[in-house]
Amino acid sequence: MARTHKDVEFHVDKENRNVPSTVFSDFDKAAGLAVALAANSGESVLIDVVIWSRNGAYSYGGDDAASQYDEDPDASVFDRVIVRAESQGRVP
Repeated sequence: MARTHKDVEFHVDKENRNVPSTVFSDFDKAAGLAVALAANSGESVLIDVVIWSRNGAYSYGGDDAASQYDEDPDASVFDRVIVRAESQGRVP
């Protein structure tokens, strides 16, 4: 998977919140925020992958992703990653 492409966005938000997501063009930055939010809150955090073109889909997941994009180019979310993190505190 390419980490960045002009037609791929990663939207980070906690589940069940009705506020705008934080949008990244870089998966690693989105994942970093998602892990931090999940660890700090104990809640699940979503990374919604939004793809705006067939080329973007191809860069995200190759031929299979491009074919999937062709099936439904108007899908609002191409892929969803759910991040859960639990802080266990100090470990002896």
